[in-house]
Amino acid sequence: MRRLHCFSLLSCLFFSPAFAGSIIDLTAEASLPAANDLVKAVVFVEANGRDPAELASRVNQEISEALRLIKSKPAMSVKSGNQQTYPVYGNNRRIESWRMRSELMLESTQVAQLSELLGRLQKMNLALGEVSQSPSDSTRLAVEEAALRDALKAFERRADIIAATLGKPYRIKQLRIHQGGSNRPLMAMRAAPAMMSADAAPAPVEAGDSQLTVSVSGQIELTD
Repeated sequence: MRRLHCFSLLSCLFFSPAFAGSIIDLTAEASLPAANDLVKAVVFVEANGRDPAELASRVNQEISEALRLIKSKPAMSVKSGNQQTYPVYGNNRRIESWRMRSELMLESTQVAQLSELLGRLQKMNLALGEVSQSPSDSTRLAVEEAALRDALKAFERRADIIAATLGKPYRIKQLRIHQGGSNRPLMAMRAAPAMMSADAAPAPVEAGDSQLTVSVSGQIELTD
């Protein structure tokens, strides 16, 4: 549902006869929901081992198998994320083992396909890190353009009301456009052991929407 807000930030009237030449500052705002049709997810492999070379080989093999599955999905984009190897110390402050973590970053506008893929990756012993949702570039542009039209109409209506009330025509001296919005918050998710079993179901992803706001501020001048 569209929400429209229109208000005046400041009305500065520089009085002259019959208000001619008065400058008035106005702001109008429009907000519209935009579907979070772009989903990003991070999956990772994390393991321990005494031999860092063997550990790296094992983790890299699991990542390679995951990449083959991901790349078989045409609607899926993937790139490597953080990779870390660090020592695990014992009570005597000596290195007892090594821990390695390797991440893959997935991105897709096919929410159902990504959800199903995340479930299959968890069956392959990958854990789910973060999932975030936002409007895709094309969706954001379309909604921002619609909100801009609404904000401009609201600005014009406000200017018409002021001019009609004072009995004067007006002209627009200046316009400024501001765009903003709030995305669905990042959700931190870690796969539980049960989710990483052979019966792992598709990971639940509810995209929802983001509220995009466009505000128009400017000045009108009352004329004779």
